[in-house]
Amino acid sequence: MPVINHRIFIKAPAHICFDLARNVDVHKQTTSKTNEKAVAGVTEGWMEEGDEVTWEATHFGIRQRLTARIIEMDRPHRFVDVMVKGAFDSFTHTHEFFEESGGTMMVDTFAYQSPLGLLGRMADRLFLENYMKSFIKFRAHELKKMAENEKDSELNSEP
Repeated sequence: MPVINHRIFIKAPAHICFDLARNVDVHKQTTSKTNEKAVAGVTEGWMEEGDEVTWEATHFGIRQRLTARIIEMDRPHRFVDVMVKGAFDSFTHTHEFFEESGGTMMVDTFAYQSPLGLLGRMADRLFLENYMKSFIKFRAHELKKMAENEKDSELNSEP
């Protein structure tokens, strides 16, 4: 089972990073390369523990649907979502936010199991694992930009 770990330092408080990461509208913006849209469940705003969302997106030129559920939430430090239905046999995505001097370390841990047994494991090695790493990294960088801009506007809007 591949496990992808990605860390990124964001110059913004953990609560801003956490809320952006669990926001469906922000997810749509940070995954625009795959035209992700929420088509069922929570389709806008913030997700809470127990919420589900069904995403429709294009990966590898194929339109796909995937339903995920938030199974754990400890605001603003951690939340975990799992696939309920979709192309993988399973996945668990843990989002963690650690306050550090001057900002937050955001850590994504994505563990997944591909379908199709041996063929799926071959696909992991040939392209899927690198694709997922790139997807998670791109989204993290987009969240970083948004969080740092939001932190700046939050500071500028205070009386």
